[in-house]
Amino acid sequence: MAGTLPEPFAAWFAAQGWSPRPHQLAMLDAARANESVLLIAPTGGGKTLAGFLPSLVALAENPSPGLHTLYVSPLKALATDIARNLTRPVQDMRLPISIEARTGDTPANRRARQKAAPPHILLTTPESLAVLISLPDAPALFAGLSCIIMDEVHALAGTKRGDQLALCVARLRALAPRVRCVGLSATVAHPDAIQAYAGASRRIDVADGAPPALQMALPAGRLSWSGHMGLEAAPQVMALIRDAGMTIVFVNTRAQAELMFQALWKLNEATLPIALHHGSLEVEQRRRVEAAMAAGSLKAVVATSSLDLGIDWGGVDQVIQVGAPKGVSRLLQRVGRANHRMDEPSQAILVPANRFEVLECEAAILGVGARELDGDPPRPGGLDVLAQHLAGLACSAPFHPDDVYTETVSAAPYAGLSRQDFDDVLRFVEDGGYALSAYDQWKKLFRDSEGRIHIRNARTAALHRMNIGTIVEAPVLKVRLVGKRAFGPTLGEVEEYFVNMLRPGDTFMFAGRLLRFLRLRENVVECVEGGDGDPMVPAYAGGRLPLTTNLADRVRTMLQSPETWHLFPDQVHDWLQLQRKVSRLPGRNDLLVETFPRGDRWYLVAYCFEGRNAHQTLGMLITRRMERAGYAPLGFVATDYVLGVWSANRPTDIPTLFDQDMLGDDLEAWMAESSMLKRTFRNVSVIAGLIQRNQPGADKTRKQVTINSDLIYDVLRRHQPDHILLRATRADAASGLTDVGRLAGMLARAKGCIVHMVLSRVSPLAVPVLLDIGRESVRTDHDEDALLAEAEAMIAEATGEPTGEADPPLPEARHVPAVLRPNLTRRSSSGAQLTRTKPQRRQRDLFS
Repeated sequence: MAGTLPEPFAAWFAAQGWSPRPHQLAMLDAARANESVLLIAPTGGGKTLAGFLPSLVALAENPSPGLHTLYVSPLKALATDIARNLTRPVQDMRLPISIEARTGDTPANRRARQKAAPPHILLTTPESLAVLISLPDAPALFAGLSCIIMDEVHALAGTKRGDQLALCVARLRALAPRVRCVGLSATVAHPDAIQAYAGASRRIDVADGAPPALQMALPAGRLSWSGHMGLEAAPQVMALIRDAGMTIVFVNTRAQAELMFQALWKLNEATLPIALHHGSLEVEQRRRVEAAMAAGSLKAVVATSSLDLGIDWGGVDQVIQVGAPKGVSRLLQRVGRANHRMDEPSQAILVPANRFEVLECEAAILGVGARELDGDPPRPGGLDVLAQHLAGLACSAPFHPDDVYTETVSAAPYAGLSRQDFDDVLRFVEDGGYALSAYDQWKKLFRDSEGRIHIRNARTAALHRMNIGTIVEAPVLKVRLVGKRAFGPTLGEVEEYFVNMLRPGDTFMFAGRLLRFLRLRENVVECVEGGDGDPMVPAYAGGRLPLTTNLADRVRTMLQSPETWHLFPDQVHDWLQLQRKVSRLPGRNDLLVETFPRGDRWYLVAYCFEGRNAHQTLGMLITRRMERAGYAPLGFVATDYVLGVWSANRPTDIPTLFDQDMLGDDLEAWMAESSMLKRTFRNVSVIAGLIQRNQPGADKTRKQVTINSDLIYDVLRRHQPDHILLRATRADAASGLTDVGRLAGMLARAKGCIVHMVLSRVSPLAVPVLLDIGRESVRTDHDEDALLAEAEAMIAEATGEPTGEADPPLPEARHVPAVLRPNLTRRSSSGAQLTRTKPQRRQRDLFS
């Protein structure tokens, strides 16, 4: 009956003291009508139960064998948590329903059993689903599938993992034509686009619950001018942990998680149970932490995005976000981990690491209050992901291109895919494309007399399954403790490049421990606990989160609204007042550029607020123009907020430097000459299967992958410049690494609205970026002391405090030899991207 809950479910709800929510009953009605639905409900609103309830009811009435419901989540931990939570009502009602998870952590014997006797409900990830679809028995496994549940769908749409899932769902619709799709999410900035992605004919929107209670906590003493780790606030964070029940301390990177955990542990005089959780730790350690959280036996856990999504930790009292959240939607997602009840406010505290982050945190708090969800709309699907998917389909069974093209464009990310692009991708998977067709290793498919596509052989299929996935991380090595007589536990994984920097005896922090490096044996990092000296901390590629456009706009608006400055602490309020006095503040619709001398250099600081990727691209293009103009640029630093460039000569014609036409020939020339496109091509080639990093018995090192992909890149550029993978590479670079869209918007906004302030000394707002530049050179205690002294001098200079010296003379224009300007890009300890430039030269074609 419509709008009612059948037995024994009604009795079970009553036993919990619950009443079914209207959206949960609406999901039952939609299932009875076989409608696909997108459910948008706030955290704690029971959306996961709403998604599964129709499947549980159907299976309770007819528990026939075979796979009934497939659940896909972006996180392995979320799939495991949902399996645990679903098991309780099934056991309470004694329903004959089997529930299992299948992820990369599932043992081989259990995976084999699942194929032979599938559970009624299978919980998995996009990567594991792609493996299942590539198996010869996929049609039989999924033929009776009734429901596909995509959880946290907003976190997948618009990503390559989301492209992979959309293609897999299109295949499942072909294998099980009556299957219905369910999308679940709490934070959706573009509901129409997400509804199309989920393949839903109907959307159910649930009103927001109690608004979260957000506040900001600052470290004692003077607020940092720069830096992104927030370790100075560890005493305040520890005090907040002591005074609450269970706390999740969210940070933005794995390196920051290790450092914050160590800082808290040093202050943990009461030895409170505090844990660490991030994606590089060994799965057993992560599961122990998750189980301890579920049992309520932890006081706090320091975590990255590995605990971001809808895991139901009902006992979490508060969330602490250390460092700026980078987006309103992301903050709401993390705040929702606390309390996890719809009708009660979640408690969260933001801990900014520097003065700019105070502005961002306050803007994020106001954005949450206004419910201004942010994030970019989903982009078109990646051609490299399509190549991987086509190879997987051929591994399962022969197919006809016409049928699979129709199937592919039914997936929202590929709705606009032309037949020519599809055929080009298929041709690449067949034999590598025109330029590579002479080489046997890229001949993976063949066509029969009827035009059907077949996988070439069993070995090709096996290699494909070993390399399924769209997350391209740097090669990693296991970290293992070594005892006196035997090997100890494996702690997790660190990236290969980090291990290459270690010498025997060096110390580093990992998995919440201080470790001493012994040796690298058969791709295993052997170490012991303890050691002397300052430990290093592993960093991971791609770890930093981008600043969203909406949050950047709100920060600019606040800077131009002194009536809101009462929200800021006194130090930040005075900082902005002083900036307005000695220079001016960035406007919402203009571009503030300051130039000033310091020492023997000139500095240009542009307050763009477009995020690190866009600023990195802008820095590359600006320095090319400065080179041609004779300004002799020496380098630049890009943060989320500003771009700082230093040069030997004074930059004067600022409007020309920032003219929109840089996105034409300058952008094309830089992308062609830079290593950035090669790095992007490397990732594209791994996803598309051109480079198969995982091999039976041995994996390719990052060096081997780089050499192989770089050689192929040069060949394709010369002999087939329109190759499908080069097209995919340029698309990825434009939308991701270079963030050309945001850069174009900023330059359009700045046209005719550039405000150039010529100053005699550093401005208060420019101090943080100059400190980021100085921090990069810190290597010893003496260097650090020198930097601290330099920082004090800069701050005194910016604030107009007397230093006992007259204003320095302006540096004279001079020629700087190219040898003094090496091309070097490094990540500073503050998280800023620092690049030293060299004169632009045409690269010689390696094959000429």
